[in-house]
Amino acid sequence: MHHFRHISPLVRAELFHQQPADFTSGSPAPVLAAALGATLYSPATRPHLADDVLKQAARGVVSMVLCLEDSIDDADVAEGEANLVRQFAELDARCAGSAGSAGSAGDTEDVPLLFVRVREPEQIPDLVRRLGPSARLLSGFVLPKFTEERGTAFLEALTRAEAAGGRRLFAMPVLESPELLHLESRADTLAGIARTVDKYRERVLALRLGVTDFCSAYGLRRTPDMTAYDVQIVAAVIADVVNVLGRSDGTGFTITGPVWEYFRVQERMFKPQLRRSPFMEGRADQLRTTLIEHDLDGLLREIGLDRANGLLGKTCIHPSHVMPVHALSVVSHEEFSDARDIVRPDRDGGGVLRSAYTNKMNEVKPHRAWAERTLLRAEVFGVAREDIGFVELLTAGLSG
Repeated sequence: MHHFRHISPLVRAELFHQQPADFTSGSPAPVLAAALGATLYSPATRPHLADDVLKQAARGVVSMVLCLEDSIDDADVAEGEANLVRQFAELDARCAGSAGSAGSAGDTEDVPLLFVRVREPEQIPDLVRRLGPSARLLSGFVLPKFTEERGTAFLEALTRAEAAGGRRLFAMPVLESPELLHLESRADTLAGIARTVDKYRERVLALRLGVTDFCSAYGLRRTPDMTAYDVQIVAAVIADVVNVLGRSDGTGFTITGPVWEYFRVQERMFKPQLRRSPFMEGRADQLRTTLIEHDLDGLLREIGLDRANGLLGKTCIHPSHVMPVHALSVVSHEEFSDARDIVRPDRDGGGVLRSAYTNKMNEVKPHRAWAERTLLRAEVFGVAREDIGFVELLTAGLSG
């Protein structure tokens, strides 16, 4: 699979200076962590889940979480598990039936990276056992309300399931517990989480932020005009999580951006956050209006702040959020040019150089970690042509 594969090769050639690279569920963990992009959540109880997975994959989704936790009623967990087993079997059968017919709707490579969000540790080995051969379509599990105590039990259960199934399974812990939010317990909780994920480092693909639960602890809910970073108590937690768990010295992990909750038209209190200037030509102006009407301008601003604060990828609860996340994940030609200059072998000794765009200073040693992360993102999301921006990428993605 690769990002933007739902767009025709001819259009992709016009958009990309460097095409997004192929990856599979067996690719190295750093590649998969960078490639997650917009991870779309879906309740595990949906009766046509297999159809939904393939439909979303055809629209550009590359990672999905099938949820047995907060998105379904407590009374529906058993049925949700049974439905997952049925739907995985159907997906597996459709993949097997389409083997040899490359590009067909059920081809194995068209199935996104699939994760199951569980409630309790013992669900992990039990579900892997019940899935049987169709577990080959499973990339791992999302672990809710992750702390040192809870996390150890989850990761031990994952280790048992991996050994029993003979297949690599990843964990994506969700950092959302009140102990992490409360100031008096935050440092100890973060230290415990750091110990746990470091011990099981080879199984932890990415860390996810449960900002909705953070807000819930104080009876808060941000409006569509506000990002997570406008809620100061939430922004403080994000900063501390990145500080401890997102370092670029080899000890850190990929940390994904918080969920954007809004997808319906709501009355606005503030002016739209999207400037007109990038949207003045042809369909672009219409696209700007559409984004504002669907409250996606706030989402775009939050994605930019995610990146500025060290987060990559995003939890999504609606398909309309996927393409904006992916379009803003593409590396610009300018970023690529700077990053490639910084990591040139003949510059290992450091130094300062003027950007090829002649608009900034690139300092080799301080900017190296940024450059390496940018080049990894360029590998999985591609590099835009010099005259291609977000608007063209998003328009093509929505039209593809």
